[in-house]
Amino acid sequence: MTILLFCGLIIGGIAGLFWGSKVNVIKPFGDLFLNLMYMILIPLVFFSISSAIASMSEMKRLGKILVWTLLVFLGTAFIAAILGYLTVLIFQPINNVDMASVRSLMGHVKGATNHVSGLEQLVNTFTVDDFDKILSKNNMLALIVVAIFTGIATATSGAAARPFARVLAAGNVVTMKIVKYIMYYAPIGLGCFFATVIGSLGSQMVTTYLRTWLVYLGFTIFYFFVVMSGYAIVAGGRNGFKIFWQNVGVPAITAIATSSSAASIPANLEYAQKMGVTKDIAKTVIPLGANTHKDGSVVGGILKTTFLFVLFGRNIATPSNAFLIICVGFLVGVVMSAIPGGGFVAETVIITIFGFPMSALPLILIISEIIDIPATLLNSVSNTTAGMLVTRFVEGRNWLKSYLA
Repeated sequence: MTILLFCGLIIGGIAGLFWGSKVNVIKPFGDLFLNLMYMILIPLVFFSISSAIASMSEMKRLGKILVWTLLVFLGTAFIAAILGYLTVLIFQPINNVDMASVRSLMGHVKGATNHVSGLEQLVNTFTVDDFDKILSKNNMLALIVVAIFTGIATATSGAAARPFARVLAAGNVVTMKIVKYIMYYAPIGLGCFFATVIGSLGSQMVTTYLRTWLVYLGFTIFYFFVVMSGYAIVAGGRNGFKIFWQNVGVPAITAIATSSSAASIPANLEYAQKMGVTKDIAKTVIPLGANTHKDGSVVGGILKTTFLFVLFGRNIATPSNAFLIICVGFLVGVVMSAIPGGGFVAETVIITIFGFPMSALPLILIISEIIDIPATLLNSVSNTTAGMLVTRFVEGRNWLKSYLA
């Protein structure tokens, strides 16, 4: 699917460069894909989150493991967010672009960037004043709050709620299947949209996307070889570094080949245990991390957020905006689904939090696709180093010596 998506974008870009604005005749085919995704977005978010939380009632022995898993996930995501923000600030991949033309193409909405008080914005972001409003993609975080409460209530209601928990699980399976069907059309739909973008704006957008991809690829190489090595050393010293690099090959290749954190779970489970991670910790950290621990997606979220900031004339370097961008990077890393193309929800969240017009969604959706493979590499493989860190904190500093012995 990733290869087909790349082919669709390449063909669309070539068509846009060759035919210019005449290629706008195929824009409805791009709109069709976006509308299909919009239609399934609400049930997708609700069922995926509520069913995941409801199923936690079956996990009886989390305790200390879950606490350290949460702390490690948050800590590594924070490090990834800081490094990602500094990378964007230094290399400025989204620069020297005629943003006035882009805003014109996207149909810039007046008042989209109006400022309100921080407390009021917080209330409006996470809540709505009527139930039917959570059924709109413009109130995505309010929907997530309702989904979380639904999952918690189901998990804590005991036997009486088990039939409803099965309904939530079944709803999640069905909506994911619908998304899979829609994604079959994604190479055509995104290719047609990309053709209209390039046809209207020319080669400057191609250069921008290429620069964005190169900056992200450079960050991926640095994070994979340097930062993950650091985590392995913190977890197990010199032996931790050695055993990590002896076993990371298969998980890394699996992540690159499948472009899916979910599909990489079996390989990560097997090789995390070969790295010395205990079986119970591996079975807790790896599946949970596939859905909620995504260092690569955190950086991708920062990249897409800064793109929209530059697009609509906001300064990314002010302390308050820097804080907001990093926080949204955290949020995106959690919202991302563990399937290829699952970033659609994250892009919607980014846009709704900052009040950008929804018409800008496809531009950052394209960023998601071009960074998908390196992002999946970081998302997936970082779960093995997270497992090593959790084992270190749960089992003590001599955990690896005991394993090697």
